[in-house]
Amino acid sequence: MNSLWSPWHGCHKCSPGCLNCYVYYLDKIHNKDASIITKSKTNFDLPLKKNRKGEYKIPSGSEIATCFTSDFFLEEADAWRNDCWNIIKSRPDVNFLICTKRIERFKECIPADWHDGYSNVLIAVTCENQEMADKRIPILLEIPAPKKYVFVGPILEYVDLKKYLKTHKIDLVSVSGESYENARVCDFNWIKAIYKDCLEFHVSFDFHQTGSNFLKDGKYYKIKHHDEYEQAKKAMKFMKG
Repeated sequence: MNSLWSPWHGCHKCSPGCLNCYVYYLDKIHNKDASIITKSKTNFDLPLKKNRKGEYKIPSGSEIATCFTSDFFLEEADAWRNDCWNIIKSRPDVNFLICTKRIERFKECIPADWHDGYSNVLIAVTCENQEMADKRIPILLEIPAPKKYVFVGPILEYVDLKKYLKTHKIDLVSVSGESYENARVCDFNWIKAIYKDCLEFHVSFDFHQTGSNFLKDGKYYKIKHHDEYEQAKKAMKFMKG
């Protein structure tokens, strides 16, 4: 079971992949300013919430996508992060997936007892193009963490990961296109090339979202947001034969 935990909300655009940020798009619909960072008033301690039976609302074995409407390592969240680490330590029965564009702040943001990492924390970086891959992945490879993921999304070009994959320090590569208004094209040829690279180095691969504008076999497809995940699954089956 997968869950979403947003202890704070809002972010600052910091790289080309942020141009059409889905958080900014959705907040604009609700007349909110996504550049304002706010601590959650109701769900800051979501992983600790229980139902009337005294059971955790997020059950054991779940994977919790953490801070996916912000960035876990934002400077504005420095005052709140230690409380989050304590919550994470309190739920060793679930995995917390932390994906960041600010991996350079990792070492100054981890708790004193991190050491080689918490066994229930997965650290991922996003790299929408080659420039961001070459900036962020080398840092990811050197940090102490039991599981390391690379999210190529929203993918803007073919990203050559081979020199990083051959280190065998990356556990998963997951690729996605861009969604909503003004979404840039996701070319299926890029996906297939990255998949081939992952196969070569025996790294797990996932294509989890086509994006709104999908190019496949020379034909452009406009895909509704709620269909992007299913279409990506179909594309994965096509790649695997």
